[in-house]
Amino acid sequence: MDTSLASLNGFGFTDGVLPSACPTRIVLNHVTSTWGVLVLVALSQSDLRWGELRRTVQGISEKMLAQTLRTLEADGFVLRTAQPTIPPRVDYSLTARGHELTEHLLPLMSWIAANADDILADEEAEHPQQA
Repeated sequence: MDTSLASLNGFGFTDGVLPSACPTRIVLNHVTSTWGVLVLVALSQSDLRWGELRRTVQGISEKMLAQTLRTLEADGFVLRTAQPTIPPRVDYSLTARGHELTEHLLPLMSWIAANADDILADEEAEHPQQA
């Protein structure tokens, strides 16, 4: 197995360097932000309305939910469908690109969920909080 950085070309690397102007950094920031990940995971389970997303992704403010949805929609991961009803109804769902992304994201989230308690316990053991 080639372990040189040059072998990572095509994964954001160019000649073994992660260039600051690489577009992958922008998309990576959008996708892997705390709220971006959680919204994508929530929508991977089903289409949701605004209020359902707020209840599912606990702790997200209205401002951050709106900003995250706008960003993910602009990137082509989320579809916003407004129904011409009174009161207005807006549904959010994953696009084909969003479904493709979550196929890769869900195994990572599964690994994190399986290991988070141990990782945080190890961190706490190394750096106990002082009372």
